[in-house]
Amino acid sequence: MKSALPSTAYILQIHKNPAQVNTFISQLTATDTADVYVHIDKKNYDEVSPKINRSPRINVLEESCNVKWGDISQVDATIMLLRKVLTSKVDYDFVCLRSGQDLLVKNGLKVHLMENPNKIFMSAKFIHDRDISAAHVNMKWFDSARRQYNTFHPLRVFRSIMLKLYKKGLVLFPNRQLMPNNYLLYHGSSWFCIPIEVARFIIDFIDQNKWYYQYFKNALCPDEWFFQTLVMNSKYADQVANDNLTYLKWGEEYNNSNHPINLSFKDIDSIEKSNKYFARKFDEREDVAMINYYSEKVCM
Repeated sequence: MKSALPSTAYILQIHKNPAQVNTFISQLTATDTADVYVHIDKKNYDEVSPKINRSPRINVLEESCNVKWGDISQVDATIMLLRKVLTSKVDYDFVCLRSGQDLLVKNGLKVHLMENPNKIFMSAKFIHDRDISAAHVNMKWFDSARRQYNTFHPLRVFRSIMLKLYKKGLVLFPNRQLMPNNYLLYHGSSWFCIPIEVARFIIDFIDQNKWYYQYFKNALCPDEWFFQTLVMNSKYADQVANDNLTYLKWGEEYNNSNHPINLSFKDIDSIEKSNKYFARKFDEREDVAMINYYSEKVCM
């Protein structure tokens, strides 16, 4: 390590609530060993961008993509952020991907990274090709099927049917892109914290192996497979801690079962018992007191 504490590039994907994002950025930059790179969803760029704080340590990307739930655009935004970090020429130790609805909820992250300088904090679970969830990448999903439907919708029913047919061995829309036979699939949460060496590897690999991006281009929720599969099929697999340092709470109702739900004060006990450094999702429009609580309590 170059200093007592590791230097970290935090890369954020955001789309709303600029005041809340600024609170999170203030947490991340409370020490002088962190910079922040921000990608703003193209749909909301003109509205949100002027409201994000600027400083030499806060870099808002001028370019952006239209991020949609369930498709490759989430991967595109992450790749854009990684490229921005790598072209900055700053010698960071870690790159940490977060959303604009995260907050730090526990002090000591910098020390934890210092004590684990080679660890890849990323959730990654091996998925067999015949597992029902492998249909997310082994099938070609058309655009309207790669959308978040929180109520009853024919395309949500269609997805469910396609998954069940895949489980039975009937693949109506196979992914025609080729993956090497020795590649195994891994699935996990989108968010990660990785050594800068691994970030360089990811960008170098996808630049030199165009087939890899194409394989995931029409997948369903490829952000939960793309980086996990790449890292776990590399020489870095043994460094994966299978922990992305994040607490989240999944919905249990039909209208919210496919995404994390917003946290509130009643979740504080569960958050703090989890021993995680980050939590999501927070929303200032629903519980600003929760955001104020952690902004005052936690600053790295």
